[in-house]
Amino acid sequence: MHEAWPAAEQDPRALRRAHEAFIRGGRLAGAAGGARRLPPVRRLVADSWRRSARARISPDGAACVELADEELTRHREEHPLSAAMPVIRELMGAYARDGEHLLAVCDAAGRMLWVEGHPGTLRRARAMNFVAGARWSESVAGTNAPGTAIAVDRPVQVFGAEHFRRPVHAWTCAAAPVHDPHSGRLLGAVDITGGDRLAHPHSLAFVQAVARAAESQLALLAPEPSLERLRLTALGRDEALLTVAGRRLRLSRRHSEILVLLAHRPEGVRGDELITLLYEDESVTPVTLRAELSRLRGLLGAELLRSRPYRLAAPVDADFATVERRLGSGALSAAMRAYAGPLLPGSRAPGVVRLRARLADGLRAALVDRGDPGLLADWTYSAWGEDDVELWRASSKVAPAERLPAVLARLNALDAELSADATGLQRPGDHPGR
Repeated sequence: MHEAWPAAEQDPRALRRAHEAFIRGGRLAGAAGGARRLPPVRRLVADSWRRSARARISPDGAACVELADEELTRHREEHPLSAAMPVIRELMGAYARDGEHLLAVCDAAGRMLWVEGHPGTLRRARAMNFVAGARWSESVAGTNAPGTAIAVDRPVQVFGAEHFRRPVHAWTCAAAPVHDPHSGRLLGAVDITGGDRLAHPHSLAFVQAVARAAESQLALLAPEPSLERLRLTALGRDEALLTVAGRRLRLSRRHSEILVLLAHRPEGVRGDELITLLYEDESVTPVTLRAELSRLRGLLGAELLRSRPYRLAAPVDADFATVERRLGSGALSAAMRAYAGPLLPGSRAPGVVRLRARLADGLRAALVDRGDPGLLADWTYSAWGEDDVELWRASSKVAPAERLPAVLARLNALDAELSADATGLQRPGDHPGR
């Protein structure tokens, strides 16, 4: 749900004071005065600041450039949003140049694919690494319109000191997410960035309209495939289940990892990147990967598994993606209902390990923020949450009186176990390597 008052109605000085107070002490207080005074920080921004602080983002840092030269060119060419760039440029290009603004398009990881516009503004933006190839996801760059739009999967406008990082306080930006028109999957975001003149509701409406136009263009260029949707179940189990054309297939562990990674990256993954995501051993050769993919193609059928880049030809309904979507939209109860456990818990594939940790950490952070006794109990009394000290501690602060003794007893037992581990003592029944 959008907040009733836009960025343009805020007092820049009050925002700067609120930002400094939060950076120094983590405090967010409403403005003093009459009932008609607006609080200095919108809820959307306050929530984003808290996520930025939990991610330990430096308020004085700069974005990192992750893609350059040939790698950036290849990623652009392979990304689905490349097909929408002619429409985006037609709608935004002249507006950005004439208004001394920038148009930017990023992928779903917050990496800038294109940053274009007024030459002078481009030069100023380079000072904070707002350039193609830099990563501006909220989790690494703090509160900013494209990064936060991706994080919450909705249009966002960020004004001045609402940005978490001080070097970005001179800027205003508005961004809207762009989705695959058929699967609904988040592809990235389109953004307009510039000075104070963009701090107006029209800027947000404009960028939303551009995002919808981009999605319409993608729908025209790539009609919905006739192949039946795939269903992938990978939470709480080491061997995923795949339902395709009425068949229910139990996949091997390696094939489970491949399907999870391809479901997460519907635009496709290059062979060398897939090796990095799958194998801990850096000496694994492309021949090994091709053999695995050949066996998987034999199981699924050649029409479903394609190459250059490796991708699935049919849309996938993955249980872990459902949890991500619900969590991103703030539907925490629904996300918890869909969460059947860690993603492929026995997998050590680097790409799966990162996805598993990101999903669990996102749920845990949301549970702590919400402070709902029932949802915290659902986590702490689960097989995967029974040893989660942080969540037991959060539960102890909100548990009803009748449950509090049991919660405190479990928390004390976990604290004792941690103390014993820290002193090198081995408890009865412990086994090496536990």
